[in-house]
Amino acid sequence: MRIMRGGRAVFLAALVVAVLGAAGPDDLPFDPVATFSILGYDPGTGEVGGAVQSRVFSVGNGVLWAEADVGVVATQAIVDVSYGPRGLALLRAGLSPAAVVRALWEDDPDPDPERWTKQGRQFAVMDADGNYMAFTGPKASAWAGHRGGTYTTAQGNILAGEAVVAGMVEAFEQTEGHLSYRMMAALDAGQAAGGDTRGMQSAAMIIVKKNAGVWLNNDVVLRLQVDDSPDPLAELRRLVDIGARRQERRSRR
Repeated sequence: MRIMRGGRAVFLAALVVAVLGAAGPDDLPFDPVATFSILGYDPGTGEVGGAVQSRVFSVGNGVLWAEADVGVVATQAIVDVSYGPRGLALLRAGLSPAAVVRALWEDDPDPDPERWTKQGRQFAVMDADGNYMAFTGPKASAWAGHRGGTYTTAQGNILAGEAVVAGMVEAFEQTEGHLSYRMMAALDAGQAAGGDTRGMQSAAMIIVKKNAGVWLNNDVVLRLQVDDSPDPLAELRRLVDIGARRQERRSRR
């Protein structure tokens, strides 16, 4: 586990896996979820968000969970979707990201803590003050790992190698402009480094800030989802361009 900086956030996403309790990946009735994601925070605007790409259908339906003024949680690999709302509840109660990660891991509902399913989980937590922690289970499918940077953490599994998450962090830190462009650059860099070794299929992004959405009482700055595409990152970037321009017009009013 490693603590870094980042932070704040609603719901984002990736894939509901029914964990049936097997001894290894070959015994599961589904493929492990090869995913790479990034959480990021912009201290200048107070916006926080996450983005994800995977070789699964509709990855935007389970991986990232967030709430404005609370934080954001990414849950992937052998996904337990309950980590999302439970993680947010723990942040809301005042626990640090490190304490949240510890609590989620120790209280995992898998009745056998040594079973491959729990040991294959991967998740990251970022709070509203910009602190974060990421964890990669010892049996997450290789290559699996995470890398932290300034106000960002990248994590992934079944990847081409460590260069995927390293490139994501570097791209996030070196890209200027709206948070959506910085996270988009991170996904593109991860893919350029080899990404998910199984290929591409879906991608998603969310950015939140209290009352910063385009409608009243709306904390969602952007919530974008590409469920099935031969090039989901190209389609996600098209949507990001539209959404970012919309936000720029709103900010000038």
